[in-house]
Amino acid sequence: MLDSTTAPQIFDEEFGTHYAAFAAALLVSDIPAAVLAAARENLFDTLACAIAGSSAHGVDTVRDLVEGWGGRPEAGILCSSIRVPAHHAAWVNGMMSHARDYDDTHDAAVLHAGVSIIPAALAAAQLAPAASGADLLAGIVAGLELICRLGVSTRISIIESGLMYTSLFGYFGATAAAARVMGLDAAQTANALGIAYSQAAGTHQVTRDGASTKRMQPGFAAKAALLSVQMSLRGVQGVVRTFEGIDGLFRSYLDNRVDTGRLRQGLGQSYEMLDLSYKPYPCCRFNHPAIEAALAIRRHPGFDPARVRSAVVHLTHDAYQAVCTPEDIRHAPRTIVQAQFSIPYTVACALLDGEVALRHFTEEGIRNPDVLALAARIDGRVDAAIDQEWSRNISPAIVTVDTELGRFEHRIDYPKGHPKSRMTAADFDAKLAGCMAASGLAWPADLPRRLHAAIDGLHAAPDANTLIGLLTL
Repeated sequence: MLDSTTAPQIFDEEFGTHYAAFAAALLVSDIPAAVLAAARENLFDTLACAIAGSSAHGVDTVRDLVEGWGGRPEAGILCSSIRVPAHHAAWVNGMMSHARDYDDTHDAAVLHAGVSIIPAALAAAQLAPAASGADLLAGIVAGLELICRLGVSTRISIIESGLMYTSLFGYFGATAAAARVMGLDAAQTANALGIAYSQAAGTHQVTRDGASTKRMQPGFAAKAALLSVQMSLRGVQGVVRTFEGIDGLFRSYLDNRVDTGRLRQGLGQSYEMLDLSYKPYPCCRFNHPAIEAALAIRRHPGFDPARVRSAVVHLTHDAYQAVCTPEDIRHAPRTIVQAQFSIPYTVACALLDGEVALRHFTEEGIRNPDVLALAARIDGRVDAAIDQEWSRNISPAIVTVDTELGRFEHRIDYPKGHPKSRMTAADFDAKLAGCMAASGLAWPADLPRRLHAAIDGLHAAPDANTLIGLLTL
């Protein structure tokens, strides 16, 4: 039996129907300037991450597979000249955007938002030649807001549910985005969400096992979105009570531990997507507070990284489970994904090298003997006080380092990239430059300027695909 803390509120209208009406009617002229700026920022950052991800391990395999399948040349795979059916382009582009684990997070929802929404919206714009830049922007806002609202309203953690909310909620956010870009009406959009529900998935086991499918899951969501909107346009009937039905998403996946009142509250007036964070380090967001604390310690005038004996990172239970277990893997990661999800490894990089960069997450980088030797002496520990206060949010970290010269300690609550510690425009530009270099492709020197101009002018662009052309060869 559900107690009063878990019982959902009952509303006359199914949430999917409610949100579909909002998304279908959303116009750029109705969206607050700060929200439009947040959408542009997310678009810029996600595209930068896709550029870096174009050369990431495993992406070429999926890209070659899709190219071999062929089909109608509806949409482009970013950083290539390949055109394939739109759902396949969304899949590969979603994988590319997530492959480096450099993409946005919502630190309270504990999910990545843009990596399913942006690829789906871009593919939808190529399916609908009449789609304007304003349609693309409105679709991005509709998708980002839905995935963020689902995330912050969910009261069961990814560790407890075993689900990865980036991909699970991405199915619905990406579908809302694609539907708005393609001009579906409210009924068609609600139906598309129902079709997406029959495909929705996303497991946390991929991070525990360091599976390459971890980086594919947001792409699966983007792919399903394109399938769902096209089926809805052709009259395929999806479920009606997608979220709040007897066997809807909230009961079947989330044990009804969803604050349905918060889910609906202020829709169109307040925006959860304004609280998205961005990453200065290409690894799991749970690592970031510890990385910053380690970097602060390294900058201390009395600190010598060559004389570190051991270190302990104090954090929440969920963070410990995500990036400190299994302990043998986190102390000595054998794959890039395992390294991306390792507190010992990333803190060792920060202490030794004074940075955590893309170079640390390559086949060569993860075999650095000095980093691995130090990582073996760094442990995670659940801090009861932090866990009680922060629960399933991205965890603060207290890093304590013992050296031959004494003990050093530092705490970080809000790591860089959080709305309370924002990245600057220069930070984003430097990130793009690093992503361009990591791609190994010969980009025009003026690409950053042109990309900024295209995104800044998107609201007035008659054709959404001008932007896409900048990143297809």
